[in-house]
Amino acid sequence: TDNGEVLPESIPSAPGTLPHFIEEPDDAYIIKSNPIALRCKARPAMQIFFKCNGEWVHQNEHVSEESLDESSGLKVREVFINVTRQQVEDFHGPEDYWCQCVAWSHLGTSKSRKASVRIAYLRKNFEQDPQGREVPIEGMIVLHCRPPEGVPAAEVEWLKNEEPIDSEQDENIDTRADHNLIIRQARLSDSGNYTCMAANIVAKRRSLSATVVVYVNGGWSSWTEWSACNVRCGRGWQKRSRTCTNPAPLNGGAFCEGMSVQKITCTSLCPVDGSWEVWSEWSVCSPDCEHLRIRECAAPPPRNGGKFCEGLSQESENCTDGLCTLDKKPLHEIKPQSIENASDIALYSGLGAAVVAVAVLVIGITLYRRSQSDYGVDVIDSSALTGGFQTFNFKTVRQGNSLLLNSAMQPDLTVSRTYSGPICLQDPLDKELMTESSLFNPLSDIKVKVQSSFMVSLGVSERAEYHGKNHSGTFPHGNNRSFSTMHPRNKTPYIQNLSSLPTRTELRTTGVFGHLGGRLVMPNTGGCLLIPHGAIPEENSWEIYMSINQGEPSLQSDGSEVLLSPEVTCGPPDMIVTTPFALTIPHCADVSSEHWNIHLKKRTQQGKWEEVMSVEDESTSCYCLLDPFACHVLLDSFGTYALTGEPITDCAVKQLKVAVFGCMSCNSLDYNLRVYCVDNTPCAFQEVVSDERHQGGQLLEEPKLLHFKGNTFSLQISVLDIPPFLWRIKPFTACQEVPFSRVWCSNRQPLHCAFSLERYTPTTTQLSCKICIRQLKGHEQILQVQTSILESERETITFFAQEDSTFPAQTGPKAFKIPYSIRQRICATFDTPNAKGKDWQMLAQKNSINRNLSYFATQSSPSAVILNLWEARHQHDGDLDSLACALEEIGRTHTKLSNITESQLDETDFNYSRQNGL
Repeated sequence: TDNGEVLPESIPSAPGTLPHFIEEPDDAYIIKSNPIALRCKARPAMQIFFKCNGEWVHQNEHVSEESLDESSGLKVREVFINVTRQQVEDFHGPEDYWCQCVAWSHLGTSKSRKASVRIAYLRKNFEQDPQGREVPIEGMIVLHCRPPEGVPAAEVEWLKNEEPIDSEQDENIDTRADHNLIIRQARLSDSGNYTCMAANIVAKRRSLSATVVVYVNGGWSSWTEWSACNVRCGRGWQKRSRTCTNPAPLNGGAFCEGMSVQKITCTSLCPVDGSWEVWSEWSVCSPDCEHLRIRECAAPPPRNGGKFCEGLSQESENCTDGLCTLDKKPLHEIKPQSIENASDIALYSGLGAAVVAVAVLVIGITLYRRSQSDYGVDVIDSSALTGGFQTFNFKTVRQGNSLLLNSAMQPDLTVSRTYSGPICLQDPLDKELMTESSLFNPLSDIKVKVQSSFMVSLGVSERAEYHGKNHSGTFPHGNNRSFSTMHPRNKTPYIQNLSSLPTRTELRTTGVFGHLGGRLVMPNTGGCLLIPHGAIPEENSWEIYMSINQGEPSLQSDGSEVLLSPEVTCGPPDMIVTTPFALTIPHCADVSSEHWNIHLKKRTQQGKWEEVMSVEDESTSCYCLLDPFACHVLLDSFGTYALTGEPITDCAVKQLKVAVFGCMSCNSLDYNLRVYCVDNTPCAFQEVVSDERHQGGQLLEEPKLLHFKGNTFSLQISVLDIPPFLWRIKPFTACQEVPFSRVWCSNRQPLHCAFSLERYTPTTTQLSCKICIRQLKGHEQILQVQTSILESERETITFFAQEDSTFPAQTGPKAFKIPYSIRQRICATFDTPNAKGKDWQMLAQKNSINRNLSYFATQSSPSAVILNLWEARHQHDGDLDSLACALEEIGRTHTKLSNITESQLDETDFNYSRQNGL
């Protein structure tokens, strides 16, 4: 009714049927501020009204439509109303806002179901976000998710790496249990980021992502077969190995426990060489006037592959003192035909030797007489100047010249401290031949006249003539050594190979160490010995030494093997340590496991070298950590050690240090340049520096690194950009070539080439030029020389960037960078095993020690050994930054470590650590 009166529950009507609802109002949700429409349809119906929350809805708010059901002829009425958000919010009742339809017909009224109307929403925050998990492979994964509160209730969907998960296609995954995600058996492919998605008709919400890591603990492979006994004779050992690859640890899984290498003793039978018994008695004299005696190889007989006796087992001789006859002649007068022939040969050989001796004497006298003249002997070389080069002449000028050309000796281009013009020479002859003066004035008595302007490796310079002068003091007093002249018919002139100065055979340093340990440093060599705390028993002390061989290496390379380091000796050899010590050995290899196979070798008491291990191998007897310029080795026995390398490809590279030194010659207008190419180890360069200091040489440019490839191509050294009107090069060319084998297998002996420059006038005091050192089809380096030849104006370039010779031996706590109390705390934290590898294995990995972890597992305190290796590796660092970064990264997930407080540390150690970034 218009006035809002209450409608009667029934209206009198004609006979008929009660209304039947074809469509009843449904529950509805108001989204945001949009109203919803409630509908109902009934037949037969004269009127239909909505009743909401027990009150009739005003007639004006109804929209009614009437139609006729053709099948039954009854009236069908449809009515709908709009419900707004404001209406629902204004209602405050014990139940939800509801509406109901009431329909009238002639027989009475019918009521529809109650339809509730609610405001739809979805909260932002999940009641429970899924949490990340680390589970072993084949373990069960359960991720819990409680979606945000909402109307209607939100439906949940799971995403893996932003892709929906379909549990119907994967029987291993169940998402039906109360919105949780269950993976019955974890697979490696189940690792990923999981997200819970909640959605209803209003909005969608994303939970925080949960990272699931499925890890695999390492498992040992089967043992290999036992290796052959390592010695051919006597007591040795066999070994077998296994790898942690069945399976290999993945995604942070624990490394295999136990040893990767097993060793057992073995005994091989030694070969016994045979030895003769004593001769038997002589036999009865035979009709041939001979008697025999025999002996057997049975004292002892050869066994186990030993050698058979050398010599005859039977011996015969005349038994009648020559009185026995044959063909009516005494037996001793019969000469076999072979004896007569031998006599003839001896006669002719003697006559030939006499003729040759006379000829040599005549030629010698002739050459001696011609040497008195001013013109000398012309020696023309055509064989050395192949490829279109011109010939050139050498002319000797003065009697008594002790430095003539030798026709029989070819120069060797690899050994240091030999200065014969620009030729690169070695010193295989007498070590006492040359003094200081002669060493740097190599061609003092030779006049060279060049007929060609071409430049070749052995010799033509562009200057016309060079006259040398003879200076006193060229040779030591009393040295009457003679040099032969070049024979005119020999067309291969070479300069006499001069000897080098005597040098030290080794560098050595010592120190006394006790229970507190310490560090022994070889100044400016890169060698270092670290004795850990506790390696020497209490109340004991030892004088420990370390030396580096600077003489001829005792390790002779086999095949393609190359010596990459000096031979480093530490001792005494009978000393026993309870904890492995760290030995640092410098090397010159450009480290790459793809191109080098590097081995650690040790010299036995018999002087032989045997392999300790390959750097890439797994071993429990020692540990090698290879850095770009040094190798840090953990050992338990003293001795002599060295590194060798076998190139796997042509791309294997040796690092050479190239440097140029200069000094004035005895001739005031001459200036000598000496270019060195040595292995890039500090000790090799120190040997060069020592010799140059002794000879008065000056370093003219900072040394540079040259990468020398094992591609069999030679090395070229040339002088470029010489000021044309101030200086000229003499007496040969400005370019020299050194064969590949001389550089590659130099055995750490300094290789150098010498160049002699001459000023046009004494007023020239500045020298500028370039030295180019390059490998054919390889790398090159340019040394820029810009110097004054006057010592007072010359800028000094230091030989070593760091002088570590002040304290070669440090003992006690001051020798270590990590304070003792902090070291103890770190060891106590990480030595305890952890199933997930968050123990000493993590400490090793964070310090870039990722290989041969089984070695540390055999130690009583793996963390202490790792810290000893860190000490050896960072001996030149000024602070503890690298260790601090590693511990900080571990401490984020390692509660036991992060809870160390200041009260647990020694006050001095704590302050020191804080100042150094730890």
